[in-house]
Amino acid sequence: MSAMQPLPSTVLVTGGTGFVADWCIVQLLQRGYAVRTTVRSLSKAPAVRAAVASVIDPGERLSFFAVDLTSDAGWDAAVAGCDYVLHVASPLGGDSPKNADDLIVPARDGTLRVLRAATRVGVKRVVMTSSLAAATPPRSAKGIVTDEAVWTDLDGGEKINAYRQSKTIAERAAWDFMRRDAGSTTLTTILPGAVFGPVLTTDNLGSVQVIGRLLSGKLPGNPRLGFSIVDVRDLADLHIRAMTAPEAAGQRFIAVRDFMWMADISKELRARLGERAGKAPTRALPDFVLRVAALFDAALKNITPLLGRKLTFSSAKAQRLLGWAPRPGAATVVDCAQSLIAGSAV
Repeated sequence: MSAMQPLPSTVLVTGGTGFVADWCIVQLLQRGYAVRTTVRSLSKAPAVRAAVASVIDPGERLSFFAVDLTSDAGWDAAVAGCDYVLHVASPLGGDSPKNADDLIVPARDGTLRVLRAATRVGVKRVVMTSSLAAATPPRSAKGIVTDEAVWTDLDGGEKINAYRQSKTIAERAAWDFMRRDAGSTTLTTILPGAVFGPVLTTDNLGSVQVIGRLLSGKLPGNPRLGFSIVDVRDLADLHIRAMTAPEAAGQRFIAVRDFMWMADISKELRARLGERAGKAPTRALPDFVLRVAALFDAALKNITPLLGRKLTFSSAKAQRLLGWAPRPGAATVVDCAQSLIAGSAV
């Protein structure tokens, strides 16, 4: 690099082995940034580098730091010299722990570790990946369009699963911290729905497993469940827009495009992919079948309250303030399925 060229801004992306983080890394590299990412062990670094390299050669602009959300060690070194932080990482453990604190405590404390390190060195902005789980209206609120003013009410008497609790508590803790100790650093939070889209690796598929189960025929029918969908590529784009836009400071942004029932997803896959989606179910799965299965599967127990429930979220704020233009949900689920098939993940 010549003496006349400014050094690229440096961005730390937490949780480098994750689906969303990989796409954030890719798009940051495509836009000329130097990128650091965190992994729990440096043994994971070659796999992350290979996933990113399937889209863009990271060269020397991608580096790795071994840190853990449950420990203070290493975070100061990871953020030192960074201009921005995208806090994408989530704690491990699934969404159905026997003790809710097993998910809540690392989510909250991990977020605070990142914020403390970032504010100590004065990064310009932290963009935190939260979730629609932190902005879910109560069941009594029917027919409304939810925006960023809504917070999941943990004290309203409804039974809230550990995942929704963890996302709500972690985001609230982040905003509380920033009101007290932010210094010159600003915070923005992004609240995605169900994240689908093309995978760069078949590890850590997360919500993408829904599409895989439909393609593999593991579901005997389509339950009355639906998702507010966002494409992982659009989600990464929104993180980067929120990272640099002055008007994004101190804001929450919902990140979704379309709501699709599982029956509609299956229909779209069969229509667009033909024989490759031949195992996608065509019939409805009665509610009682899922409820019975939930007696033996804690993960299913968490989603049975959503049977037949359509929640409507608005991403108008992100589109208006940041020029965000998410692609249709139908295109997202098809692209996701094609990448799973190509990667022999189904």
